[in-house]
Amino acid sequence: MRVGRIAKTPQGPLAFEYDSAWLADGYSISPFKLPLQKKVFVAPHSPFEGNFGVFNDSLPDGWGRLLIDRLLIKKGIRPAEVSTLDRLALVGTSGIGALEYQPEETLGTSRPDTLALGGLVKEINALLREREVPDENLASLVRLGGSSGGARPKVFLKIDGEDWIVKFPARSDPKDIGRQEYRYSVLARQAGLEIPETRLLDGRYFAVKRFDRRDGGKVHILSASGLLDASHRFPSLDYTDLLTAALKLTRDYREAEKMFRLMCFNVMAHNRDDHAKNFSFLFDGGRWLVSPAYDLTRSEGMGGEHATAIGGEGKNPAMKHILAVADKVGLDPKRSKNILMSVEDALTYSHN
Repeated sequence: MRVGRIAKTPQGPLAFEYDSAWLADGYSISPFKLPLQKKVFVAPHSPFEGNFGVFNDSLPDGWGRLLIDRLLIKKGIRPAEVSTLDRLALVGTSGIGALEYQPEETLGTSRPDTLALGGLVKEINALLREREVPDENLASLVRLGGSSGGARPKVFLKIDGEDWIVKFPARSDPKDIGRQEYRYSVLARQAGLEIPETRLLDGRYFAVKRFDRRDGGKVHILSASGLLDASHRFPSLDYTDLLTAALKLTRDYREAEKMFRLMCFNVMAHNRDDHAKNFSFLFDGGRWLVSPAYDLTRSEGMGGEHATAIGGEGKNPAMKHILAVADKVGLDPKRSKNILMSVEDALTYSHN
């Protein structure tokens, strides 16, 4: 179904209007910022340079942006001159979640898979070292991973007929980063977090099954960044904000407890790369839910701090800060402490 129309205003920011059929039978794609109303919404100038958070989620970041910009340059186009609308058109049908954008511009990237896993690694490393990559291989890389976010190189692949993401080391990563992230996914599952299926390919490449794809269809996804208009490029949230948003959006204390458990894990497992795009919500089965956890690994964060503060504390969060967050948003104190202790026990057991 057509959700709506996006256009650029004379002042620069984007405008959005829901389609009349979507107003009758659809749902709000961003409940806090784009309620299901018959009106023209205009995006704020910040934090997404005149874009709406929900559509900013669709744009590639980090590795995906690098691939797209390299291909633009190959075609004689200056990336700085490409508008947000043009970049959404480049996303087309390949973005995360369920949103698709038309008219679609492919830049000649709609070609079959041509690179095996070993070839992908070779071409990715060439890009990271700023060496020349053959045009046909660059086009394949864009098609495989040009809509992805995050700093680490990654591609979208079919494994056993299902949609997966496979990650590769960035230049600054330790060589065993794939094994580290796989181990964290196992630890998180043991700690009671909802985690997608994960695998370690060739003993070193981390792969995770996509939770925004199911039975050949797509599931709408909205990051905390997009939901709350919070930049992921610098610390902009507290876990109090995340749990409050989870309660308000899902209207379910169990979903807020899922976010609380994730906070406990991030603190105790020293994952400080907990920025606003590393938390998401799914519109699934007619309701909003906290998404499965993802992008979990040991990280020192910016300046040794959590990107998302724990009750105002980012450097040295302790049990009192964790429980204070639960108390502030109204979670049951006994259940919260039990969740905290179960995460601690799982991590302690894994080290023994």
